[in-house]
Amino acid sequence: MLKTRILSALFLIPPVLAATWLGGWVFLLLCVIAGMLIGWEWSGLFCTQAQRRNIFVGWIGITVLLAAILAHFHHVLLLPVLLVSFLALLVIQFVREALVLPSFGVLYAAAPAAALVMLRQDPTYGLWAVVWLFAVVWATDIAAYFAGRTFGGPKLAPRFSPNKTWSGLAGGVIAAAAAGYAVSLQIGEGSALLLALFSGLMAVVAQAGDLLESALKRHVGVKDSSQLIPGHGGMMDRLDGLVAVAVAAVIAGLWHGAGTIGQSVLVW
Repeated sequence: MLKTRILSALFLIPPVLAATWLGGWVFLLLCVIAGMLIGWEWSGLFCTQAQRRNIFVGWIGITVLLAAILAHFHHVLLLPVLLVSFLALLVIQFVREALVLPSFGVLYAAAPAAALVMLRQDPTYGLWAVVWLFAVVWATDIAAYFAGRTFGGPKLAPRFSPNKTWSGLAGGVIAAAAAGYAVSLQIGEGSALLLALFSGLMAVVAQAGDLLESALKRHVGVKDSSQLIPGHGGMMDRLDGLVAVAVAAVIAGLWHGAGTIGQSVLVW
């Protein structure tokens, strides 16, 4: 399984990094595709086949596309559009089926896609902001996996994910902090220590996102969100930490307000 996971990662990472480097419409398209796949998997977990088509085609896919475009050009309208789309779907779903959970797929798919586009469209810091985000999430995942296997110990949340340990979380936090510190040194602005601390906090967010997705799958009684990526399961399985960190980083950057969104995330 580990070999399959590595081979899948080696196949997927180069086009992702190429799109990140190119930015613009290429990166926006990458985020839209990822968001739509997440929405497709979400609707597959929580809806019937008929509902799945309606939610994906009629709502989640369109919302992801609109959110990504707004994030690139006019992100002031982004939050109202997301909230209106979510609330409208929530009302329709509740009236028709008395179901609430499927509607949250709009936010789960569209918000991180828009957050990534917002970060990348920063003309000065955008590339570094996305590189930092990838580095933090990947460092967290890799270090948590190997630290947990090496040191073991008490389980982090056995009810939702029996394999995660506190030692794994600690390893992930340390690795993410190191990644943030390295990125700060490359940028040459702000405090490397503060970005390292912020990156360590984002490692906790990444693990929380992982646990949330595990809890959702446990709720519906499945192991993977789909079989889209060999060795990894689905897009939700692969991007659960990234989804959480992208949104949290943008919220923190807007709160920090130290300049452009990328600058506010990276320069502390």
